[in-house]
Amino acid sequence: MKKNKIYLYLISTIIIVAMLWSALSTPGIRDLKGNLKEISFIRNEQNTGPIIRIYAVSIDEENWESMEQYGNYMPHNKYGTTRIYFFLSKNTYDGKLQLEGENIEKSFQKQCIALYEKNGMSQTSLIKYPFK
Repeated sequence: MKKNKIYLYLISTIIIVAMLWSALSTPGIRDLKGNLKEISFIRNEQNTGPIIRIYAVSIDEENWESMEQYGNYMPHNKYGTTRIYFFLSKNTYDGKLQLEGENIEKSFQKQCIALYEKNGMSQTSLIKYPFK
C-alpha cells in the first residue's frame, strides 16, 4: 500500500514538473529577433461589435519573419481587426494613432516598413513598405 502511494506521488510530481516546464518554455515576443518594442496602441471602446486594435511597433532591422510572428502573438477577437505598423528603431514613430481614416499620420507613412493585419476571419497579411 505504501509503495503505491509513493509511486502515485512520484508520477504526480513528474507530471506537474513537465506541465510547468512546458508552460514556461513556450516561445513568446521576447524570444523574437529584432528587439521589438510597442510604441503606441489604440483600441475602440466598442465591446458589443468588432474590436479594432492598432499598434505602432519599433524594430531594429527588417526581419519579416519576426514581424509576422509578432503579429501572430498579439491579441485578436473574432470578427475584429488587428493592425500593426512597424518602424525601424532609428525612425521611431512619434505621432498618434487614429481609428478612423489613415491610422498613422501622413508625415510618418514613408517611415513605415511593414503593415501586419489580421482581419475578422483570422486571415493574416504582412505588407512590406505599404505606403510606397
